[in-house]
Amino acid sequence: MKKIYFLLIAIIFFSCENNQEIIINADDLLIGSWVEPFYNEETTTFKRSNDLPSNGFGITFKQDRSFIERSSGWCGTPPLSYTDYIGSFEIDKTLVKITTEFYPGNYQWRIISLTEKELVVKIELSDQEKEHRNLMALFDEIQNLVYATSCTDAANWTFTDYGSKACGGAQGYIAYLTTMDTVDFLNKIALYTEAEKEFNIKWGIISDCSLTPKPIAIECKNGYPNLIY
Repeated sequence: MKKIYFLLIAIIFFSCENNQEIIINADDLLIGSWVEPFYNEETTTFKRSNDLPSNGFGITFKQDRSFIERSSGWCGTPPLSYTDYIGSFEIDKTLVKITTEFYPGNYQWRIISLTEKELVVKIELSDQEKEHRNLMALFDEIQNLVYATSCTDAANWTFTDYGSKACGGAQGYIAYLTTMDTVDFLNKIALYTEAEKEFNIKWGIISDCSLTPKPIAIECKNGYPNLIY
């Protein structure tokens, strides 16, 4: 009889434990630190941890909706130095919306699965990221026009400024061939510059306020136009 009693207690205990994992709010499970990202095509799998590693990537979701990303930033050149980037987050069912003061500023993760020990997410582009990709696609068009012709004589090349820094002024300078369709090229530059300006205003992008140095000449190097400062 005692064996049957303890068996019933065990069944009830494990049933409650399983039910808790199923019915617990994803928002509650998300709170905590997640480390050791494993990237598999479109998904990233994290393991839960008690804290963030001192020399490794990790993220923390806090109860007060603050967010910490411990990262080496976009530069992957050793030795890596890890820094905490602070932000905030909100969750709508399985969509986690993250806001930070560093690029990309706003991004989203779709929760694929979430347990006490494992978090699997998939990047879901935010409106800001979609607009930034459109900007980059337009700039790729501009660069393709520049590099469509090999640079053999610097006398046939000139340069112009492009883009708009959030703090004002040009983002940089780009060389172009004087014998190309310069009207079309410069129209694309103007379109890109205006689009970047609107992007910065809309999303509150910040940048340094230093003046972008202007090139003094162009040289042809390995078939490419090289700006000299």
